Amino acid sequence: MNARILIINPNSTQAVTDGIATAVAGLTVPGGPRIDCVTLAEGPPGIESQQHVDGVIGPLCNLIKREPADAYVIACYSDPGMHSAREVTDKPVLGISECGLLTACTMGERFGVVSILPGSIPRHLRAVRQMGLWDRMAGDRALGLGVVELADRARVFERMVAVARDLRDKDGADVLVLGCAGMAYLRADLEREAGIPVVDPTQAAASMALGRVLLAQSETVSRQAAE
Repeated sequence: MNARILIINPNSTQAVTDGIATAVAGLTVPGGPRIDCVTLAEGPPGIESQQHVDGVIGPLCNLIKREPADAYVIACYSDPGMHSAREVTDKPVLGISECGLLTACTMGERFGVVSILPGSIPRHLRAVRQMGLWDRMAGDRALGLGVVELADRARVFERMVAVARDLRDKDGADVLVLGCAGMAYLRADLEREAGIPVVDPTQAAASMALGRVLLAQSETVSRQAAE
């Protein structure tokens, strides 16, 4: 075994990485793939613009090239550098937005996205269109808070609940996706408050990465047995 999944937080805020580690801790099993979470030191405190997204692509790809793993997860909802990273490794590279939206489609008919800032929404909409999921999207609404502000639990949760209710009642969402890796610690509480499923995209991506690694291992065992 000794397999490793590397989850990369492409912003430089260690508190976000710590929250991601807590969110995925329950996915590990004895003897299964190890999940490590790392912070991209060269990244901005929060990825909140297209320039931020574009600026981390080179450092992110360099980190992947020097950090061996059996699968990689890019833990930012803009999926920065995902396609470039897939060119520098033959291992699976998963973006949390892509995985979160696909997971939401298995849990409801129309998904709503809880974003951080209004400026994030155009990037999210482009991704939804590119994935061909436009007809499954109910809406995307912003909290009006930046990444580094997400540590203020009371303030963040109050806004999250208001946004979730609007997505549910006004937009018709029957499943929600958290539009930032820094929201992971509030997923369960928001789900209880909203009364509909809430997807943490980092958990979704890590789960898919585990599946990819375990499938590759099973194929290796089968091939060895056939030889």
